[in-house]
Amino acid sequence: MRVGIHESVEAVFPPERLVDLLSDADCELSVVDEPVGCDAVVTFAYDESFPEHVDWIHSIQAGVDRFPFDRLREAGVTLTNSTGIHGESVGETVAGYMLTLARRLHRYRDAQRRGEWAKPAWDEPFTLAGEQVCVVGLGTLGRGVARRADALGMDVVGVRRSPLPVEHVRETYTTDRLHEAIEDARFVVVTVPLTEATRGLLGEAELAAMREDAYLVNVARGPVVDEPALVDALEAERVAGAALDTFETEPLADDSPLWGMDEVLVTPHVAAFTAEYVERIADIVRENVRRQRVGEGYANEVL
Repeated sequence: MRVGIHESVEAVFPPERLVDLLSDADCELSVVDEPVGCDAVVTFAYDESFPEHVDWIHSIQAGVDRFPFDRLREAGVTLTNSTGIHGESVGETVAGYMLTLARRLHRYRDAQRRGEWAKPAWDEPFTLAGEQVCVVGLGTLGRGVARRADALGMDVVGVRRSPLPVEHVRETYTTDRLHEAIEDARFVVVTVPLTEATRGLLGEAELAAMREDAYLVNVARGPVVDEPALVDALEAERVAGAALDTFETEPLADDSPLWGMDEVLVTPHVAAFTAEYVERIADIVRENVRRQRVGEGYANEVL
């Protein structure tokens, strides 16, 4: 079996590092710009040539919205993803966002760059303990957020398709009760995958349902949030601010008003980044190479 490590993974880690980590796998490995002669490709990006060459594609991300399911299904290509490995890193990033906004750390950093000894108004900073956070989406990412928010003493509620209870979440709302779930939250954290059902999930009506002192955190996919509606809400101070790791178009356009908003944290789609990322990808690929050899089903099979 020959596995190509697509050069697009360079966006996250050096492809050669993944080749090194998989040296003990029972397969041939090489870094490729096109997987000619390969049976499988491990990739960050999707290329239209993939179905012509490989039987299996592994996405190094959990999200697979960039992959054309119908085309892959027609070509008989198996698609696997990297779900299940980002809960800790994304959970810690979201905790960092919330702590930064609550303790006003971003304002102090801004003042530092200006060389100013500047303190906020006495009633600006607050503690996370006792504040409510609503986690929209309680998969791996959402549970990672909920676990850390609970440890910080926050009142954690969540939204998912099933009303079944989730550890570290006090109350679980079904998706048809989204407005009810978010209306009392100081932080609304979006962790759902991008599907046709979740595209534009947080729009004008949802932003209007949030508290005026609430913050929106998006570590899902950009199109899950209606970006123009969010900009309007921020400019009109109908919500207090936001922490955004994903955007409708990436990189974020130079002329986006989000760059200059004091109460908005912008990060370049890095919430899941960690030095161990490549090692966890290697574990999944190695296991699936083994499974392919013995005829077992793939781990993390999406299609």
